[in-house]
Amino acid sequence: MPDEYDSERFPGNFYAGLVVLLDRARGRGVLRSRGGREIEFQFPFVSVVGAPLGPRFPGIELIREGDEVGFDVGWTSNGLRVTAIKPARLAESPDS
Repeated sequence: MPDEYDSERFPGNFYAGLVVLLDRARGRGVLRSRGGREIEFQFPFVSVVGAPLGPRFPGIELIREGDEVGFDVGWTSNGLRVTAIKPARLAESPDS
C-alpha cells in the first residue's frame, strides 16, 4: 500500500483515513486512505479498537461518516479489505 504511516497522529502504525460511507443497517462501509484509495470493510470481518464485545456490529457506534480514523488492511478472497479501525478520538485520548 503506497500510503505512509502517521505514527504521530495514529500510534501503533495505523494508516490514516476517512470514513466516506457507512451503512449501519448492513454493517459495512468504505474508508478513503490519505492517498485517495477507497477500501471496503464489513462486520464481522473488521474490528473497532476500543469497542466492547457483544452487539451485532461491535464498535459501529464509535464511527460516523466523515470521521478521521486509523486503519489496517489485509488481503481476502475478495481483495484488499479493512481489518481494523481505530477512531481518531481514541487515538488522541491519553487513556488509550
